[in-house]
Amino acid sequence: MVQRVAVIGAGAGGLASIKCCLDEGLEPTCFESSEDIGGVWRYTDSIDDRRVSMYRSVISNTSKEMSCFSDFPFPEDFPSYLPHSLVLEYFRMYAQHFNLLQHIHFQTTVLSVRKRPDFITSGQWEVVTETDGVCELRVFDAVMVCTGHYQEPYLPLASFPGIDSRFKGQQLHSWEYRDVEAFRGKRVLVVGIGNTGGDLSVELSHVAAKVFLSTRSNTWVISRVSDHGLPCDMVNTTRFTHFLDCLLPSTLTRRIRFRKFNSWFNHTNYGLASSKSSKFKMIINEQLPFCLLSGTVVLKPNVKEFTESSAIFEDGTTEENIDVVLFATGYNFSFPFLEESVRSVIDDNRSLYKCIFPPQLEMPTLAIIGLIQLTGSIMVGSEMQARWVTGVFAGWNKLPPPSRMMADVLKRKPPVKRNPSDRENLKMSFISYMDEIAACAGVKPSVLKLLLTDPQLALAIFFGPCSPYQFRLVGRNKWSGARAAILTQWQRTLKPLRTRVVDDNSNSSSSWRWMCLLGLPAALTAGFLLYKYPQPGWSPWAG
Repeated sequence: MVQRVAVIGAGAGGLASIKCCLDEGLEPTCFESSEDIGGVWRYTDSIDDRRVSMYRSVISNTSKEMSCFSDFPFPEDFPSYLPHSLVLEYFRMYAQHFNLLQHIHFQTTVLSVRKRPDFITSGQWEVVTETDGVCELRVFDAVMVCTGHYQEPYLPLASFPGIDSRFKGQQLHSWEYRDVEAFRGKRVLVVGIGNTGGDLSVELSHVAAKVFLSTRSNTWVISRVSDHGLPCDMVNTTRFTHFLDCLLPSTLTRRIRFRKFNSWFNHTNYGLASSKSSKFKMIINEQLPFCLLSGTVVLKPNVKEFTESSAIFEDGTTEENIDVVLFATGYNFSFPFLEESVRSVIDDNRSLYKCIFPPQLEMPTLAIIGLIQLTGSIMVGSEMQARWVTGVFAGWNKLPPPSRMMADVLKRKPPVKRNPSDRENLKMSFISYMDEIAACAGVKPSVLKLLLTDPQLALAIFFGPCSPYQFRLVGRNKWSGARAAILTQWQRTLKPLRTRVVDDNSNSSSSWRWMCLLGLPAALTAGFLLYKYPQPGWSPWAG
């Protein structure tokens, strides 16, 4: 029986794991190499310790109602999209509320995690840590690795001939970037158009002499601000839209999605994406289209090679007098503390059962938390993983035999290993993955049952945002405040905007009642179809 659990890392996944261990009556001990909680959300000016940190101006890409821990909403006066300082403040509130700090050993580095000699029968691990130069060995019944996937900068220098041998300017990875001051008046080339590459290009355009943004990908740019000024993820991440995506042919849903994207601006005209391409990524950036339109950012294709002061691109064009090359090419993850027999088989999250458990272990007492890419909040996905994992450790949830887990991993694993910069293409559906893990943990809500017992809540769950509170309605460790949190999530979203009140004759409560009445037949039909004709392709890995 698992009792003592080692939690490695005190970021979002680590905090959730400690709390879930306590919920299940387990004894967590968390090891954090730095002096504070927060992980990548704890901003520091220093880059000397090689710890990955957000840049100073970062704003969350997912809204507060879609990013919070499932039984602890963000304060209602927090804005919908948050700077790193408010995210860290929220983590501190969470840790204090659930008394998590007493379980964390700060400035303690995990050196090794190895199976005990009797692992086949005990499932135990020997964990060696170092604090102030003193090493200590402890024995744990289980280990939860919560170090995430932003660990080591990925620098594919071999793909850019001349960058090391000929280019005389400055080169750096985005993890070293903190603010714009060092780039004032310079000609900057940003390589990579993920969320970070887009953000940094926009920010640099305010002070740099010129910014060039190089990409090899078809990229659709979306805004955090959706219809009627509401948060994009709250409007689009609903069970109703997910139901339609699963029901309709993929070619049709892709066409609808591309048309929606192009309704903001024509991506082909901007050189960003073509609706004819089947491979694409999406980034969130409200300002990039204007920067391209105003010429403060110039989009370029992939770099072919570098000379002493210029970049030659694959279309034959050249940009001269480049002062700085900034690589926004993503990160590698690694687990140097794990023994080789375990580490060697984790080449990506698709090598793990449900992206969590190494399936080849004789005893399921090691879990990797947060090594996922979702179309929604990774923080919410990490908490759901931790709830299921601690349920497995406590004996409430069961895993299939290793042979079945291995077969499931092989079936879902993509045939080609991809670069970290391609992870955007491997994102899994937020709702599909959350529902899959919630079903394993016994906490997935049933819309059909709620239609019979609580129609108002059922409609809010089906047509409204798929917020984390939905997964605290039923099952172990359900939260008595979940229903109220769901029905009041729009009020908390609008509360920070009510700093100047204007008259409005519309009756929002009346509109909500009409929507419920009109939506009831659709919800009943959808629920019937879900029950009667389950879709075989409804997997988070399905194309």
